[in-house]
Amino acid sequence: MIYFKFKNTYFFWVFILLFGLISCGNKPHANDYKKKVELDQKSTPDKLSLVDSIQPILISYPVNYLHLLKQKSIGIVANHTSVIKNSNQGFTHLIDSLISLKIDVRKVFAPEHGFRGKADAGEHIADGKDSKTGLPIISLYGKNKKPSQEQLAGINLIIFDIQDVGVRFYTYLATLHYVMEACAEVSIPLILIDRPNPNAHYIDGPMMESEHQNFLGKHPIPLVYGMTIGEYATMINGEKWLKDGLQCNLTVMPLKNYSYKNDYNILIRPSPNLPNDKAINLYPSLGLFEGTSINAGRGTEMQFQIFGAPYLDKNKYKYSYTPESNMGAKYPKQKGKLCNGLDLRETRTLSKINLDWLIDAYNNTPKDQEFFQATFTAHAGTEKLQQQIESGMSVDKIRMSWLKDLEAFNKVRSKYLIYE
Repeated sequence: MIYFKFKNTYFFWVFILLFGLISCGNKPHANDYKKKVELDQKSTPDKLSLVDSIQPILISYPVNYLHLLKQKSIGIVANHTSVIKNSNQGFTHLIDSLISLKIDVRKVFAPEHGFRGKADAGEHIADGKDSKTGLPIISLYGKNKKPSQEQLAGINLIIFDIQDVGVRFYTYLATLHYVMEACAEVSIPLILIDRPNPNAHYIDGPMMESEHQNFLGKHPIPLVYGMTIGEYATMINGEKWLKDGLQCNLTVMPLKNYSYKNDYNILIRPSPNLPNDKAINLYPSLGLFEGTSINAGRGTEMQFQIFGAPYLDKNKYKYSYTPESNMGAKYPKQKGKLCNGLDLRETRTLSKINLDWLIDAYNNTPKDQEFFQATFTAHAGTEKLQQQIESGMSVDKIRMSWLKDLEAFNKVRSKYLIYE
């Protein structure tokens, strides 16, 4: 169910600032192997940022969102990205805005990296209390990935608002799945505030196979799936991917004037190791290094924009750096070791997954060094990719092996698109 109109002026302004995201950029499209369409950067206008793109114009929606929240005891699934632009050219957290509107917010549920978004990838997140509002914070990462009935007691509406980046192994999708499932089990409605997907301009990568589904991928989708998180939630519901075929009472608050023809610039890093647009764009490709012994920039301020390892030949891999502990990476791979690698910060914007870097690094790893690690299959979603690389299969043949699954997925995807 999707609603569109505001009647309450103050609440209208809060949400129009959040949903009125309009920007200009390259024209996205589903990946087409036969035509081998690639992004032409020369014809791509400069992107508009989040601040520049917000249009504070009085645009009417056919529904007043405020009445959905009145007389409700609300739990919010949120992190540091759950913000709106305010009149002082800064950002206000959604929770602070709702509390100022006298909305009864009872609990905060926090995903990987925590409510403030500063924890390491994979780091245990403890329950706590928000110092500003005093609200209890319940971690949805670690042993407790799904809200329990006890944790949902006294709540009769959940709001989900987290910035996604459109990559299957980004764990906020799994958090969405478990929140939807928990809400469906106890008949609690869920309102999802949609946000643009910065990697929505293509669909690519191997399909997640059922036998390998895990917190890095719970559904039969490709590595890059080309949907907003709101559209994705409707697909979870429609395809009955929740346990026992349950369906969540879901309302998606849509983006105003959002289109796949537009580009989107994120000013707030969605997680500690995605510091900018370049990292977000390279993440689907360099994220596969997470399942190898190669460092992908963690322990630097160029996360997912560089990669390297001590054992790579410095004559071929001429960029050198040394990973050290920093925010979001207390124990980075190859910590304290001089790594030889590549600096990809000046590469053109990708409109498909780049496998060349992964395969070249594998081929240039000495035989006495481990390359693939146990988590590679979890990231790839299949054992086939590792087998294909080890057998020496070409990039073109690997990509063609994805084509049938991608075509089938695109048919499913098309049923749930909200935007054009």
